[in-house]
Amino acid sequence: MEKEILEHGLGMNRRKFLSRLSLGVGSAALGSLLIPDLFSGGKPNEDAIMDALPHFAPKAKRVIYLFQNGAPSQLESFDYKPLLRANMGMELPASIRGEQRLTGMTSGQDSFPLVGSYYDFEQYGQSRAWISSLFPHTASVVDDLCIVKSMHTEAINHDPALTFFQTGAQVGNRPSMGSWLSYGLGSENSNLPAFCVLLSRGKGNGQGVYSKLWSNGFLDATHQGVQFSNSEDPVLYLKDPESMSRAERRKMLDHLAEMNELNFNEFNDPEISAKVAQYEMAFRMQTAVPEITDVSKEPDSIVKLYGPECLVPGTYAANCLLARKLSENGVRFVQLYHQGWDQHGNLPNEMALQAKDVDQASAALITDLKQRGLLDETLVIWGGEFGRTNYCQGQIQADNYGRDHHPRAFSIWMAGGGVKSGIVYGETDEFGYNIVENPVHVHDFQATVLHLLGIDHEKLNFKHLGRRYRLTDVSGHVVKDILV
Repeated sequence: MEKEILEHGLGMNRRKFLSRLSLGVGSAALGSLLIPDLFSGGKPNEDAIMDALPHFAPKAKRVIYLFQNGAPSQLESFDYKPLLRANMGMELPASIRGEQRLTGMTSGQDSFPLVGSYYDFEQYGQSRAWISSLFPHTASVVDDLCIVKSMHTEAINHDPALTFFQTGAQVGNRPSMGSWLSYGLGSENSNLPAFCVLLSRGKGNGQGVYSKLWSNGFLDATHQGVQFSNSEDPVLYLKDPESMSRAERRKMLDHLAEMNELNFNEFNDPEISAKVAQYEMAFRMQTAVPEITDVSKEPDSIVKLYGPECLVPGTYAANCLLARKLSENGVRFVQLYHQGWDQHGNLPNEMALQAKDVDQASAALITDLKQRGLLDETLVIWGGEFGRTNYCQGQIQADNYGRDHHPRAFSIWMAGGGVKSGIVYGETDEFGYNIVENPVHVHDFQATVLHLLGIDHEKLNFKHLGRRYRLTDVSGHVVKDILV
């Protein structure tokens, strides 16, 4: 009886004691094998453990990713193809299309008539880059941009393609890019998360976004993206109950931490520690978030720069301004999703509305960061999950047409954070269908982003279920030609 009482009081019995002892001894033995100098006071073998991060001097400290969900057409934005307009209605040559996989929306078409852009293009800046008339504000900052016209992916439908860009895999339950950066580099501000997510919706045909896109996957829960809302409370459930003072909240959290510590000592579950860390972060955010989300103190010049919608919570313009404020306050990765780019029909009208939603604010973000001296250390990315076909989906009309999904070639742009400015990288054929120069795969893009933040993408990994995972899976090459 005394034995049972003692075991209960200690939270320990013979089996558990021997199990934990073996784990401790085993871990020490394994550590001495992997790191021979572990107990000698010498320097550990750096090849045996993940190198200290960052792996080398970073060019960028943080990222703002302006994701255009639904896939904007490169042929109405940054990839000028006059041949398509000149050959309007003619059949896409079979030699160009090859064995390209088609979606279910066009696989049954008898013909694939070429359709040129309804909108005109002009050259801008010292780079002489071709920009559509839909993006006049973007054209004004073209010399700050690196336009990549040779992106390609394997995914042909929205959800897997979007998931692939964000997590490096077409299936779920993988950490997103922001989670990987939180895991590898942490936050620059202890009062704010390392990874924040902002959502907006345009006037076009939308595709959904899901929380798996900012999931921590198999990483600790502290690395999950924190979603901001456009409601009265930017972060839900952050406020204390009306009947609770801040001092009472602090006392409650202290008691909760003590109980969680007892549970951790009992079960050794790292998720318990992660939960405590999340409680503490939420407590600190109660002061930091209201101040950052308050735009009432922004000068008129900033409101004019971003446009009047920047004062309307939940709009793309408001989220771009909030992204700047979060970034300058040390948030490592700010992810925007703007929905509405899925133009299978009525493209000239819908894309004009979408472009009007994002053009001014996207350019304003570049200008704002630059005038604050933050662009050099902030990487800004703009683009979707794939491109659009050069042929019409359904019946062709000069002023009312649609384009299907095209993963083989599409455009994005990047700015700041160690990327060369005022350049156009990569090229497609005269039909805008195939890449003919400097292809950039999704994993190459991800490897390059990590590189700019001082990370070797092959070394940032995490062991899960017996396998080491990384954002770029088993491939990816840094696109060095676009780096400063």
